[in-house]
Amino acid sequence: MDLHNGQLGARELFQAQSHIYKHAFSFANSMSLSCAVQLGIPDIIHNHEKPISLPDLVSSLQLPPSKTNSLHRIMSLLIHLGFFATMKIDPNHGDQEGYVLTPSSKLLIKSEMANLSPFVQAMVDPVLVTPWQFLGDWFRSNEETAFETAHGVAMWEFCDKNPKFNNTFNEAMGSDSRMMSLVVRDCEGVFGGLNSLVDVGGGTGINARIISEAFPGIKCTVFDLPHVVENLPQEKNLNYVGGDMFRSFLSADAIFFKCVLHNWSDENCVKILKRCREAIPSKEDGGKVIIIDMVVDGDRDEHDIAETKLVFDILMMVLVTGRERSEKEWEKIFLEAGFSHYKITPIFGLRSLIEIYP
Repeated sequence: MDLHNGQLGARELFQAQSHIYKHAFSFANSMSLSCAVQLGIPDIIHNHEKPISLPDLVSSLQLPPSKTNSLHRIMSLLIHLGFFATMKIDPNHGDQEGYVLTPSSKLLIKSEMANLSPFVQAMVDPVLVTPWQFLGDWFRSNEETAFETAHGVAMWEFCDKNPKFNNTFNEAMGSDSRMMSLVVRDCEGVFGGLNSLVDVGGGTGINARIISEAFPGIKCTVFDLPHVVENLPQEKNLNYVGGDMFRSFLSADAIFFKCVLHNWSDENCVKILKRCREAIPSKEDGGKVIIIDMVVDGDRDEHDIAETKLVFDILMMVLVTGRERSEKEWEKIFLEAGFSHYKITPIFGLRSLIEIYP
């Protein structure tokens, strides 16, 4: 490129350099956020009940005084990223400022029902970070996923053989599922009238428990791999069954999937949904499949939401064999699986609630 001919000036090139550096070092954002969660900074600020000064934050965290400036630098980045903010500690006396929470960091308070701290910690776990370092090698290999290139086995097999990481991953998925409690009571038209529901891939039962508490008339069953549900206690209207969704399905009025189908290829999704269709009543008798998953819509999604969905799509490629899908891609799967029609309700933020009918 010839700068002297004016094709691209120095200013544009330096802006391009900044853009490259920003994304090359974007891991620093996630690692700094994880550090704040690890230290318990959102909890300390929350429990302080008013803006907390830097010295008081250092004291509350029981950090060596020598780390004061380092903590200030971490907090400066996280403030810029929107995870914290500053306010005057006492508007009537002086200009000293203290740290306060933002909506994002309020979702990282460990004592709250909606707490995404386990998700943040899991996503920066070396088990999940390492496959990204093998992405280029994976493109030249025959393995199905970069996770397999990095670890030698598929992710679900790795979880089965590594209980510690399996617990970390399940806690992360559980923290994500608790967000459903914010709006599930608004879903009377979706869950109302059902007598039975099977939560496929429901892990430790957080989704099913939220549904059963909001709609006590539904008998919920969590259906997951045996090692996931073994030793989990049966409850009044919530029980656990181990099995393989590719081999058999429990019958119910509705089959429920939250963030499950995006783990699988289109071919496998069709196989799973065909099994579902055999396990539910006709539409006239109330049978349906309920899915909570992303629907990619680049033309309508806000920029940050569109970017997050694209990142999740690559995450599915790196870790498993699935993908995030557009409405047309979902529709193709539903029709191939023998369903007649569907309804999409964008109620879960990044994700939508999808009802499909036989």
